[in-house]
Amino acid sequence: MPEQRRATRGIAALLASLSALGPFSIDTYLPAFPDIARSLGASQLDVQQTLSVYLLSFAVMTLWHGAISDRFGRRRVILWALALFGLASLGCVFASQIEHLWFWRAVQGISAGAGIVISRAIVRDLYDGAAAQRLMSQITMMFALAPAIAPLIGGWLQVLFGWRAIFAFLVLATLALFVACWCLLPETLPAERRQSLRPAYLGRTYWQVLTSPPFLLACLALSMNFAGFFIYVLSAPVFLMQHLGLPETAFLWLFGPAMGGLMAGSWTSGRLAGKLSFNRSIALGYGIMSSAALTNLLLNLGATPPLPWAVAPLFAYTFGMSLAMPCLTIFALDPFPAQRGLAASCQTFLQSGFNGVAAALIAPMLWYSTRSLAIGMGGLMLAGGLAALARYRSRLLPG
Repeated sequence: MPEQRRATRGIAALLASLSALGPFSIDTYLPAFPDIARSLGASQLDVQQTLSVYLLSFAVMTLWHGAISDRFGRRRVILWALALFGLASLGCVFASQIEHLWFWRAVQGISAGAGIVISRAIVRDLYDGAAAQRLMSQITMMFALAPAIAPLIGGWLQVLFGWRAIFAFLVLATLALFVACWCLLPETLPAERRQSLRPAYLGRTYWQVLTSPPFLLACLALSMNFAGFFIYVLSAPVFLMQHLGLPETAFLWLFGPAMGGLMAGSWTSGRLAGKLSFNRSIALGYGIMSSAALTNLLLNLGATPPLPWAVAPLFAYTFGMSLAMPCLTIFALDPFPAQRGLAASCQTFLQSGFNGVAAALIAPMLWYSTRSLAIGMGGLMLAGGLAALARYRSRLLPG
């Protein structure tokens, strides 16, 4: 039993690292936006588009990672994706024009999604029910460390060595993760359970998944919940450096409380697994998110609140979000036990696509004041709550 627990923690740590690669490649370079603009002779909007192209290419390719892993196995696809991500990171190191950085960031986005998509499929390959919720919660808890430390690492690398050192760091981190996966990651999809890549089969299966109301509602709830927090990540340089007057090394003021809440909520979700039903866990999460969003709005009705009040609601919001997240993720994948990789791809595609919209449109519309960001958090959370409620009510309908 102790050996099994250690093995589970080891798998959780490896899957969390794979899942964190995508967010890590966002959060490390946020503090370097002004320096990248100066170095490459680009505008701030041009540099912002390096994030937009990353998120959009991430979203498009995540639609295929799962289907490819359903055909060729989880392990092989992850190793190839890591190799491509490392190559793209090296390209970013040597980019001499903003257009070159756009290209290599797009290649990073193409490959970075494999970890988060296939990790979800691996969880459902290995476990069901409360055990799956516990493992998903452990992964989320460990995964939360990355956004907490990434901007701190990126900020100091930027100050000490310049922005190119951030991408050099990603090259080394990817190499270490490749070696760890080569040595430790098992194949969880036996050959007899693998699926076809024939166009007719894929077309039918994608249609089945993407037209499933319970799946779409669970994905919408996940996307909106996350976007309520993610608009702060996307607005971090403006929110922290302009509105709060903090230096480029102070990004931990935002990511510390937010990721602390994510870790605490994930730990609590794991403890509640098997003791509280999935629907009650989701309801509890939304109750906490609602309180956090309302408090955030009240704090920002007047002048910009000082620290720590400007960031305190993010702890409570991400705590509630991470209570609901594992259960909503399982609800999205459960209707498709034979195509978990493909379903995980569709889920990540929809969420990442909305993140791309948030980066290109929503965050720039809201980051002009802390009040507008607070309104955005509340509105997105409300939309997610309505989607979760609709999913729950649809399960109660006859037939």
